[in-house]
Amino acid sequence: MDPDILRSSFAVVERRAEFAVKYFYSHLFRHHPDVRGLFPLDFPEDMERQRDRLFAALTHVMERLEDPKLPGYLRELGRDHRKYLAQPDHYAAVGASLIAAFAVAAGSAWSAEAEKAWGEAYGAITNVMLQGAWESQHEGEPPWWDAEVTARTRYGDDLVVLTLRPHQRLRYSAGQYVSLNAPHLPGIWRPYSLANAPRVDHTVDLHISRVENGVLSTALVRETREGDVLRLGAPGGGLIMRTPREQPLTFIAAGTGWAPVKALLQQLDATREARLFLVARDTSYLYDRDAVERLQARLPRLAVTFITPAPGRPKAQATERLLTALGNRAGWTLHDVYLAGPPKLVEEISATLPALGTPPERIFHDVLPPTGQGHPRPLGTAEWLLNRPQPAWHNPSSRTPQT
Repeated sequence: MDPDILRSSFAVVERRAEFAVKYFYSHLFRHHPDVRGLFPLDFPEDMERQRDRLFAALTHVMERLEDPKLPGYLRELGRDHRKYLAQPDHYAAVGASLIAAFAVAAGSAWSAEAEKAWGEAYGAITNVMLQGAWESQHEGEPPWWDAEVTARTRYGDDLVVLTLRPHQRLRYSAGQYVSLNAPHLPGIWRPYSLANAPRVDHTVDLHISRVENGVLSTALVRETREGDVLRLGAPGGGLIMRTPREQPLTFIAAGTGWAPVKALLQQLDATREARLFLVARDTSYLYDRDAVERLQARLPRLAVTFITPAPGRPKAQATERLLTALGNRAGWTLHDVYLAGPPKLVEEISATLPALGTPPERIFHDVLPPTGQGHPRPLGTAEWLLNRPQPAWHNPSSRTPQT
């Protein structure tokens, strides 16, 4: 496998990305019609997002071909693919269609060397993913966890907090995410952060914000009721506590990025020095203030700053106010920073903090691979490669996740 050949051939194909993606799906469905049922074909807007994400995810892979962490990432990806009931022949089908699409899109720039390099690369990727899937199955982990909705709290028209009780215990760490599916919407999964540290009763909370034209988020916010059963994919993501007890912490959460930060804060004891910046597009989106007050009562050394735009001002002003607030605080060289929220904000704040004194290696957030146009949240580990309910190779949180 030659990384230079892979990157140079992909650069040619990328210039015809839209054509290549359409050709890929047409080729896959034509030669393997049995896989069509695994795709959300009844929801064109969702398929369109997934077409965008395909090349965004491939770009992410190209940038990390020589990263020593890539095999572990791929094993987690294969573990998560079990929720699509992906089999080895599905992986092979997708690989054949992907290479066929690349060959047509590249035209005269395609060569025998490029085809050989891509065949080897795809084979290596799928072998690691299948290893991860096998390990997960061998350990007795289900393809997904059925979970009953035991409580539902609605905040305005576009946000709901769901409490779920998995039928089988879900093992995870505070700060991680799961992908979520409603059985009546087969094939559509989205990553959402778990909003609580592990509990004795094994229930979990998910904060769901409705995305415009989002099929799953709309159904979850507006239709889901207590007693419904949803499906949870395998936990993933790296936004977990890793800071020594004596070291101070800063948490920055925007929107439903509050969910993983809330879970992390629940782990702290009363002696821990920490500060929290909670950002929202307007005051109505500061939806969990009671929980913040309870945390403040339990954590006397937790300083909280709420940030919203001025009344009547655009929501982008919240980011400006956050940057000002961060600049007015001292001690950045001492603090580890945990960050969750929309991808653009995470990227901007991550780029700003080193200038304030925080070493880059002490800024923690989920990996934020590019997600394509129209997708408002970072993809999680399991939504990374193709981020679609496809049986072959593919898609928390972070995302990465949907926070």
